[in-house]
Amino acid sequence: QVQLVESGGGLVQAGGSLRLSCAASGGTFNNYAMGWFRQAPEREREFVAMISGSDRTTTYADSAKGRFTISRVNAKNAVYLQMNSLKPEDTAAYFCAMSYKSNYYAITEVDFNAWGQGTQVTVSS
Repeated sequence: QVQLVESGGGLVQAGGSLRLSCAASGGTFNNYAMGWFRQAPEREREFVAMISGSDRTTTYADSAKGRFTISRVNAKNAVYLQMNSLKPEDTAAYFCAMSYKSNYYAITEVDFNAWGQGTQVTVSS
């Protein structure tokens, strides 16, 4: 059973940057898509970005395009989310997740099988 541990959250002013990290252990990492999601208080969890395991194909939510970059280093079993130009509305708990689904282009949120505990990002105005 893979375990995912996020880090890198914190308090930042609007316009600032943070880099979130997610370390995977206990399972095969290289072949599987990884995603970042977030959940703000009293709101539903929402997709942020994901990256394929093989050719590093990436997909972003509209809210993340142009500001966030997802990347991975398979040799380190790690996935990252670089977040720039942060806004107060980016405030949320951020979670990384792994999908075992082989067809990257068919992955939806319900296809993510393993989840981390989350790291809090707070953006002050």
